[in-house]
Amino acid sequence: MSTIDQIVVKIIKEQELIIGPLAWAQAEKVQGLHITDRKSGVVSIDEGNASSVVDRLVNQYERLFGRASVEVCREAVAPFLRDLAPTEVPSSLK
Repeated sequence: MSTIDQIVVKIIKEQELIIGPLAWAQAEKVQGLHITDRKSGVVSIDEGNASSVVDRLVNQYERLFGRASVEVCREAVAPFLRDLAPTEVPSSLK
């Protein structure tokens, strides 16, 4: 699983701790993100869109739950961001 895939799964799982299964339902609405298996946390992202898919996912939660959800996302994925080059970090997580 790529670092971006891990970031996406971590964001969804952190949101799930707060809002329950609604987190997965909201993730399914994100263009370019495909939930393969909720139970095991398997996702796929359309090629070439990784950063924009993460941005859309974070924005989806922000639209519903406000700025606090963005901070939850940032804190959840902070350890993963070290593995990315600065240009690869999605703008919503900076």
